Amino acid sequence: MLNKKNYYIDGKWISPVKPRNYKVIDPSNEEPCAEISFAGKEDINKAVSAAKKAFEIWRFSTKAERLELLEKLYEIYNKRWDEMSKTITLEMGAPMDFATKLQTGAGASHIKSFKKILKEFKFERDLGDNENNQKLIYEPKGVCALITPWNWPINQVTLKVIPALAAGCTMVLKPSEIAPLSSMLLAEMIEESKFPAGVFNLVNGDGAVTGDALTSHPDINMISFTGSTRAGALISQNAAKDFKRISLELGGKGANIIFKDADPEAVKRGVDRCFRNSGQSCNAPTRMLVEKSIYNDTVEKVREFAEKTKVDSPDKQGDHIGPVVSEVQFNKIQNLIQKGIDEGAKLIAGGTGKPESLEKGYYVKPTVFANVNNQMEIARTEIFGPVLSIIPFETEDEAISIANDTPYGLTNYIQTQDKEKAKRVARKLRSGMVDVNGVGIAGDSPFGGFKHSGIGREAGAEGLTEFLEIKIVGGWN
Repeated sequence: MLNKKNYYIDGKWISPVKPRNYKVIDPSNEEPCAEISFAGKEDINKAVSAAKKAFEIWRFSTKAERLELLEKLYEIYNKRWDEMSKTITLEMGAPMDFATKLQTGAGASHIKSFKKILKEFKFERDLGDNENNQKLIYEPKGVCALITPWNWPINQVTLKVIPALAAGCTMVLKPSEIAPLSSMLLAEMIEESKFPAGVFNLVNGDGAVTGDALTSHPDINMISFTGSTRAGALISQNAAKDFKRISLELGGKGANIIFKDADPEAVKRGVDRCFRNSGQSCNAPTRMLVEKSIYNDTVEKVREFAEKTKVDSPDKQGDHIGPVVSEVQFNKIQNLIQKGIDEGAKLIAGGTGKPESLEKGYYVKPTVFANVNNQMEIARTEIFGPVLSIIPFETEDEAISIANDTPYGLTNYIQTQDKEKAKRVARKLRSGMVDVNGVGIAGDSPFGGFKHSGIGREAGAEGLTEFLEIKIVGGWN
């Protein structure tokens, strides 16, 4: 079992003031794989103090200095790619092929993207024709509390840490206690890259004590959080007390609208996209809305695809899905599957219990419900597991109404070969992102949603400006 009890604060790995040890569980076998320690208020004070002190210097670092350090980090990340992939597989159960290509690949992609964005970004520019000598200046927001989830661990960490560094902010990162090891590996890379002491700090801990102490600390200027809508609301309350800036990337319950003229691969694409990462993605298309004229045929296709979806150990090569991340998550999914059965939805694949021959580990059967209506709990709750609900519709307007009838508004999907219809529907969907015919959302596009799916954007130029304040100076020249 790995000993990972220390924190990275002010350029050094240090012991907790009052250890509260916690075992990280390998979800593939339910055995402890590492031990960390939860930070208390004293540890948080140390980390925030280091970041605050470093900010007075780092905020005035040049673009060239930041680019040079990010380039070093990118090189080191690529050298340690396999180590990162194995770490993600260990901590959250992503199958090795998936972890290597998509999980670790996402981290590299974000570092590369923000290097390019930083290189092109103008932190000072004239406003309008500048007749009145107006200068617009972008300045770093300050000391940032970065709190990240377990489902795409290094993806979410790099979406916060890298633009914060590029903007000239300093930070304290608290990764999910369920999957903290990839973040600690990134901390080693940042140390190796020789970023100034105190610019980046890492502590581990829970939300109730560590997260609360961090987000309520008076010297924190900004909070960037990814996680549940419930936790996002609590963090917003902490932030409101002294007007901290916030960026929240929260839940989703994406609709995938399958029109009768959808391309032949649309249904399989929707099933695969829902089950990918064992269904543990906020932007998964977990509600499949199907036009009634093709509904029965589509249900049968979905059943076939679901039954062909393999579930196996993450240590094995292949395109299978692995376990969900924890016992708590497994039990939540099981309860919601049972809820769907109790509500009267038609179970056409999967169900409760573990797949055959996988009794050890948090494995979930790929599950599909048909004859779902949008008022059922399985249609309204973010299940965060490999569970798909199929809902019929008759008209375009009805499909839009069902898709929008949710507290969430992160990503919706449209499947049609009618380009004008795709554009028309995309404009009417209340979500931050719309994917048409599986084209996908580019890695450097602004990621975020409407309604309860959050506030702000990550990735792209908008992901950098989330960490910047705007100052206008009149009479600059």
